[in-house]
Amino acid sequence: MSISPSAEKKTAALATAPLYSPYRLGSIILKNRIVMAPMTRSRATAEQVPMPIMAEYYSKRASAGLIISEGTGPSQDGTGYPRIPGLWNDEQVEAWKTVTAAVHAKGGVIFVQIMHTGRESHLANMAPGSEIVAPSAIAGEGQIHTDRLGMVPKPMPRALSLEEIAKVRAEHVSAAVNAIAAGFDGVELHAANGYLLEQFLNPASNQRTDAYGGTLENRNRYVIEVADAVAKAIGGDRVGIRLSPYGTNNGMTPFPEIDGQYLKLLARLAETGIEYIHLVDHSAMGAPPVPTALKEAMSKQWPHTFIASGGFDLEQANETLAAGRADLIAFGRPFLANPDLVERLARGIPLTAPDPSTFFTPGPNGYTDL
Repeated sequence: MSISPSAEKKTAALATAPLYSPYRLGSIILKNRIVMAPMTRSRATAEQVPMPIMAEYYSKRASAGLIISEGTGPSQDGTGYPRIPGLWNDEQVEAWKTVTAAVHAKGGVIFVQIMHTGRESHLANMAPGSEIVAPSAIAGEGQIHTDRLGMVPKPMPRALSLEEIAKVRAEHVSAAVNAIAAGFDGVELHAANGYLLEQFLNPASNQRTDAYGGTLENRNRYVIEVADAVAKAIGGDRVGIRLSPYGTNNGMTPFPEIDGQYLKLLARLAETGIEYIHLVDHSAMGAPPVPTALKEAMSKQWPHTFIASGGFDLEQANETLAAGRADLIAFGRPFLANPDLVERLARGIPLTAPDPSTFFTPGPNGYTDL
């Protein structure tokens, strides 16, 4: 597709702007500041084992400075959707090695997102003997997809006991250790989008009366403990965390003390030594916007890498980086149908729109045939 001389001049200038400059993430040098955001694609086997096709998918996008993988279960009980991958057994680790090797062969860097779905689950999507667990016995809103039964109501979870809370924390640590064994450069803890870690943060899903509920400090406790334990196991410079204050996915609701809670959470997370905060603003998809004042306060407070995510275009990304409001910018859906997004943005080539009907379906259609 041809590009006008004026467009070429403008995009050439943008391509030399902050988004295309290198960046040190812990001990890793990223070739640019573009992050591929984590996105569930449901291409693993029914047993949560990564498929070879996933190596092709991720390696095609290795021009990003950093790839963050799709949400990956730390345990059977934490894998609530059909065909999402796991990281709790040797077969999964061996399968992931093919993916990470393919990305590294293209000069890419890849972190895995560890995602325990908590109450956002259904037994039809889980291995026999699994249980649906959450901070409190409060069912998620609406329905959930299953391959076998179609759309079904979200079931009531069982509240975790104190002993089980420790066990799930250990599962996150084990998954992180497995991730490094599988060749990942690091891990991102998923404390956003209404999954288990955010279920502890939000009073809509956490009505505990023990040390993990009630006050905002208590609601923060579990996320801090998980981050601290994972950082001690694999090194804080290999760990990040995704947060979505004001998000409404999976029944999350904003609450009066939300700004203060997240600022206190960041202060405690900084003490764990983890490398990055990945802040997502879902307002482009209809959620309430994260207030600018909170974004700026979180960015200023965080001592290491700060990733901003949520509907950015090239100009907005460069403006945000130049203003010092973020160190890296994550792009999500544009990567789905544009594996060469990094080049397209730099050259001003129009983006291909993704096909939502292929987001979560098995096979290459809308996945590797682009």
